[in-house]
Amino acid sequence: MIRAHLIQLIALTVLLLCASAPVLHADIYMYVDKDGNTCFTNLVPQTPRYKVIIKERKRFFGPRSTSMYDTYIREASRIHDVSFLLLKAIVKVESNFNPKAVSKKGAKGLMQIMPSNFRELGIKDPFDPRENIMGGARYFRQLLDRFNNNIHLALAAYNAGPDSIEPSGGIPRIPETEDYVRKVMAYYEMLQEG
Repeated sequence: MIRAHLIQLIALTVLLLCASAPVLHADIYMYVDKDGNTCFTNLVPQTPRYKVIIKERKRFFGPRSTSMYDTYIREASRIHDVSFLLLKAIVKVESNFNPKAVSKKGAKGLMQIMPSNFRELGIKDPFDPRENIMGGARYFRQLLDRFNNNIHLALAAYNAGPDSIEPSGGIPRIPETEDYVRKVMAYYEMLQEG
């Protein structure tokens, strides 16, 4: 009798853990090589030979996907003339709405601002949500201006630095940067769909 209850308890625990696990999404890419072999991947391909064959709709879930900072994001959007939804997507990808986030490289706060940029962007406390969002929006506006309002290039420059943008005007072939641009644009499009 006790053993049956123990098994039921274990089964219920496993079921609850599975139900609370995050849903994973991935686009599926395909190409046919010179020998006629069909190749598939769910990673962002490093070659243009791959074409998307399944585009998966992404959902904006997560414990921090709240409107807690919307007031600051709206204010920064208005002052710096950057889309509210785009700024919100950047915050989501940069810090997942964690105002105390610190990257391995030392970027801090909601919009992951590097310490070398604090002074220029008017940031005294990078962990102050309003200061961080205002500084990040100001910097992103500068990048939009520099790259003729090309959102993809401005995002790549936000992630890898403006000098990393290829002289031909393309996103640098840095997997982390390519993935960053893809993630921000996916959240941005999802937020637009509402």
